[in-house]
Amino acid sequence: MKVVLAEKPSVAREIAVLLGASEKKEGYLIGNSYAVTWAFGHLITLAMPEDYGISGFSREALPILPNPFQLTIRKVKKEKSYVNDPGASKQLKVIDGLLKKCDEIIVATDAGREGELIFRYIYEYLKCRKPFQRLWISSLTEKAIKQGFNQLKPGSDFEGLYHAAQGRSRADWLVGINASQALSISAGSGIYSLGRVQTPTLALICKRYLDHKAFKVEKYWQIQLEHRKDFVDFKSTSQNKWNDSKSAEDLLKSILRNATVHIVSVETKSVSENPPLLFDLTGLQKQCNKKLNLSAEETLNIAQSLYEKKFITYPRTGSSYIPEDVWPEIPQLIRAMQDRETLAQAVSKIKWGQLGRRIVNNLKVTDHHGLLITEKIPSALSGKESAVYDMIALRLLEAVSPLCHKEITTVITEVNSYEFLSKGILIKEAGWRSIQGSFSDEDEEPMQQLPALKKGEDIKIKNAGVLEKQTKPPALYTEAGLLSAMETCGKEIENAQERKALQNIGIGTPATRAAIIETLFKREYINREKKSLVPSEKGLKVYELVKDKKIADVAMTGEWELALQNIENGIADAEAFHSEMEDYASTITRELLSSSVEISNLPVLLCPKCKNIHLQIWDKVVKCPDENCNWLQFRNICGVHLSIKDIENLLLKRRTDLIKGMTSKSGKKFDAFIILNDKAETSFEFAPMTPGRPSNNKRGKK
Repeated sequence: MKVVLAEKPSVAREIAVLLGASEKKEGYLIGNSYAVTWAFGHLITLAMPEDYGISGFSREALPILPNPFQLTIRKVKKEKSYVNDPGASKQLKVIDGLLKKCDEIIVATDAGREGELIFRYIYEYLKCRKPFQRLWISSLTEKAIKQGFNQLKPGSDFEGLYHAAQGRSRADWLVGINASQALSISAGSGIYSLGRVQTPTLALICKRYLDHKAFKVEKYWQIQLEHRKDFVDFKSTSQNKWNDSKSAEDLLKSILRNATVHIVSVETKSVSENPPLLFDLTGLQKQCNKKLNLSAEETLNIAQSLYEKKFITYPRTGSSYIPEDVWPEIPQLIRAMQDRETLAQAVSKIKWGQLGRRIVNNLKVTDHHGLLITEKIPSALSGKESAVYDMIALRLLEAVSPLCHKEITTVITEVNSYEFLSKGILIKEAGWRSIQGSFSDEDEEPMQQLPALKKGEDIKIKNAGVLEKQTKPPALYTEAGLLSAMETCGKEIENAQERKALQNIGIGTPATRAAIIETLFKREYINREKKSLVPSEKGLKVYELVKDKKIADVAMTGEWELALQNIENGIADAEAFHSEMEDYASTITRELLSSSVEISNLPVLLCPKCKNIHLQIWDKVVKCPDENCNWLQFRNICGVHLSIKDIENLLLKRRTDLIKGMTSKSGKKFDAFIILNDKAETSFEFAPMTPGRPSNNKRGKK
């Protein structure tokens, strides 16, 4: 009997159908000499400090450097402790029984680092020694699965992948556990989380936020002239900038007396724009954040759903290219798009005799090729799924389309010895830009169309005015911007030599960056303000503590990602990397333990319910740490954030000051006091109405 181990039940069912394993059993499907079973993600994880006999946070116990690392069944929280996940234990027993009876193992977990680690940790925990083969596929279509089973690879081919995954897992444990405990001990109260990739990412957000906040906006003025020739209106703007409006306005009066400008130079440059490459995961996440306002996590979940429905190829890819052997399938995929109403018009613009092969590069394909649709075209998708699917399909059409040819004309005019600039663009051949009808990038300044202009010509001034402008601070990160910074952390490094060494290295991987950002939200280190990511008070305080320490070093984190990639490729030693991570964990633990930490000057407030324990005050909640009491007060009430003063008043005076501008479920604004009764329950007390209207002083529970 052959056992096939998939990463999740849905994938196992797809494989089982094709293998003829149709008989359902508890935790697996069997038939035709195959048993197809599944994990539920990470069934086995690295053991926690408690498993090594280290309970609580103790200065004396740090650093914790397990030797050897132990594996344990995934745990869930139950009351005050963590226990083995019953579902994981049950499924692991099924897998164990099948592996003991089988003749051959086929690994069908996701084809990447994490998928490899999911299987290897199960394999190692169960002390299995049987040989295994690897199913390595980039889509879940019937064709891809059949082809994969016909080309199974020896498990030994993936030792480098496993060692890289194991190295990443252990490094995250060493840094996360030791740094978090050390910071929490130094803080004296509360639990704080640091991480190998999480903390440098927080540092990027905090630094940008502080630079933005510290930026001094300065006003300046320019003169803009309006012209018309051959029925074409266009504008020119002064090269000079003035620090006061009066100087600009005085010059404007003088210019208007002349009524014409003289053309000093006309320069036309031909520009050819390459079509974009296919999306990798990070590229898709950035575009979805810009165009659809989806978070990185939302995009990944939607892409994973489309993959499991067989509509797109494997989403967790870091490549934007396809290998040579996939190219013959591209025309068929494009023709299939004609059956989808939202894509038919774009497909009609394809020039079949001019399909570009820029996306074909065997050397630049990593574990998986760039994102493609499959031959299975969806007929019914949710709104967000449909938008993401079309984005991937349209990118494929753009990627194989011809270059876009433009002419960019720069005209310098002169009046009263001051130079003015006009820029114009003329699309000669739209090429790939015709697919979606977008002829400039969002971050580019829109260019006008210019009439035919010659050097030495005089042009009349039709209108003129002074423009008030201001310098712009560094933009706060959106998720798209942060993903770019994580992807190219070399650009965030000031030292030129280090920046050059790290120019192709990022922090995190395409598969993990969304989870890193979500972790920062869960830790209450960052918040969303519209589309921008801003640090919370808690996040800024953590940053202030660690910003000059190694744990916040973006360059070092980038170097580790390169080391892990080299381990995967078999050109670096996993043991050497592990030793380096142990040394690093020891260093940062000493740094943090020796720090004088003042996390906050928050008031000391007694729990109003149990009256025994001091409350923990966080950005989003105020809570009692005693799980038997578990009193909780959210700080965001009907769209208004309760200040520390509000919390103090509520608990000490049993009543806040009047809180204005709250929003009801129906969308109406109201003002109210929040009061606390003898049972430690909160409710509203509404403010009196304006004179002449009936007063409503009724209390309502929140």
